[in-house]
Amino acid sequence: MLEARTIEIVKSTVPLLESANTALTEHFYQRMFRDNPELKDVFNLSHQHTGRQPAALFAAVLAYAKNIDNPAVLSTAVERIAQKHTGFSIQPEQYAIVGHHLLETIKELAPDAATPEVIDAWAQAYGALADIFIGREEQIYAENENRIGGWRGTRNFVVKEKQVESELITSFLLAPADGGPVVGFKPGQYLNLHLVSDQLAHNEYRQYSLCQAPNGENYRIAVKREQGGVASSFMHDQVQVGDTLQVLPPSGDFFMDVTPQTPVVLLSGGVGLTPMRAMLDQLLSQNHTAPVYWLHACENGAQHAFKTDIQARRQAHANLETHVWYRQPQETDRPAEDYDASGLMDLGKLRDAICQPGAHYYFCGPVPFMAMVKETLSGWGIADDQLHYEVFGPHQSL
Repeated sequence: MLEARTIEIVKSTVPLLESANTALTEHFYQRMFRDNPELKDVFNLSHQHTGRQPAALFAAVLAYAKNIDNPAVLSTAVERIAQKHTGFSIQPEQYAIVGHHLLETIKELAPDAATPEVIDAWAQAYGALADIFIGREEQIYAENENRIGGWRGTRNFVVKEKQVESELITSFLLAPADGGPVVGFKPGQYLNLHLVSDQLAHNEYRQYSLCQAPNGENYRIAVKREQGGVASSFMHDQVQVGDTLQVLPPSGDFFMDVTPQTPVVLLSGGVGLTPMRAMLDQLLSQNHTAPVYWLHACENGAQHAFKTDIQARRQAHANLETHVWYRQPQETDRPAEDYDASGLMDLGKLRDAICQPGAHYYFCGPVPFMAMVKETLSGWGIADDQLHYEVFGPHQSL
């Protein structure tokens, strides 16, 4: 429990943080990687180069400072970050390294304001937050280890299938090398890979959405080839059937949780369809009784992953309705067969169908796409607790 004076001091630094903005976290990462280069094997350096990780960390630090007197409002963010941390196998001792560089960054960027009292207050505040994360992450590690088919740390999995799903997306079927069962997961969650190879400059941790319902035997993930993506290029070009990968248990705070009577609307843009496919797989395999809507938008038929699979499911399940948009169809794309409309996804034309009492909406894709979906659905009066979304990579608020 933080003392009132500590809380007061930390909150008084909010204007200082806001004036520094992401310069604070950019400096933090620079000095941490300089003094602790081993952490380059933990962090996604691509997100450093794009600025997404410094921006996400700054938003988290600022939110903590503003709400330090009411940390309960941060519970959702804490859970999301803790889930992500377990996918990087973050350990308690690493929090001390981060705390050291955070305090030193404050001293270096604001030497006049960084009085001993301010630094001591932030040290206490950071320590309290670190304890929350360490405790929650240990719970997740222990839960994964003690469940049927579970484990802690990495486990060797063999690539059983490598399937090209579109010109950008390839799926991989992974089964444990030891032949044992695998722990279950909630559709929408992701699998964590630790990529180790002499063809990579650094070890890489990556999270890839699980794209089939849990079966206790194996996992299927889908990987989009990202322009300049170190890990995705490695997965597409180097990893082959028969290879062994180091895998950590599934995790993630984005998952489907509905009753059989709940109408479900799955909305995706581009590679955002991967977690939706696991949700759809689960709904149909459990004979979901309420209507299910599959709404997907992509560039064209060449980039339309899982097309044949979804079309077959639509034919087999009377309660499944699908709508597909191609932004710029190719000449070989067939209207009404491959896609339903050209251009961007337009939810207005489907309002009467998908705006149902009690429906839950799950959406994933590029941030502008998800912002459009959220704005549209909120504008229809749909409550926030019925809207669920996932941002790939560092979190961004819509």
